[in-house]
Amino acid sequence: MTKYKVGYLIGSLATGSINRKLARALTLLAPESLSFTEIVFKDLPLYSYDYDPDFPPVARKFKDAIKAADAVLFVTPEYNRSIPGGLKNAIDWASRPYGTNSFTHKPSAVIGASPGAIGTAVAQQSLRSVLSFCNSPQMNAPEAYIHFTPGLITDAGEVTVESTEQFLRQYMVEFHAFIARVLSVLPPEA
Repeated sequence: MTKYKVGYLIGSLATGSINRKLARALTLLAPESLSFTEIVFKDLPLYSYDYDPDFPPVARKFKDAIKAADAVLFVTPEYNRSIPGGLKNAIDWASRPYGTNSFTHKPSAVIGASPGAIGTAVAQQSLRSVLSFCNSPQMNAPEAYIHFTPGLITDAGEVTVESTEQFLRQYMVEFHAFIARVLSVLPPEA
């Protein structure tokens, strides 16, 4: 089985985020053929095209981390029926300047947890629209809107509900297969 490097972005900047717990669980439940690196974006300034001629080092490092990944996993909460502003800012940095979009042909998947009954459904649709514009092939199924209840995932990433654990494990198996399909058609640029 081919090994792939997955960079993951956690939409919430909060240290105790339930989506951070979800991301931890996903890395533990994924097939061994996927390796994971968190791509941190909390130190990025607000994007402006004024930076395009000379990106600051933190932005270059961020873009390089995405470039080094074979695929990107977004684990995000929903803020006001959309994605968090910090995540949108990070995507703006990664897609600029024109002609250097880090997401072009980069396989991606979106998942999120929320205490609300519909999970992060609306935020995910918003994010999918942005990723579509960024020319990132997206795993559209299975969809994963995790209704996070107290104790569902421990701080160590252990999923305490067997059916949820099985679903998340299968989600990651599907993500591996999706990455393989996309990269067989759209090999990474050298």
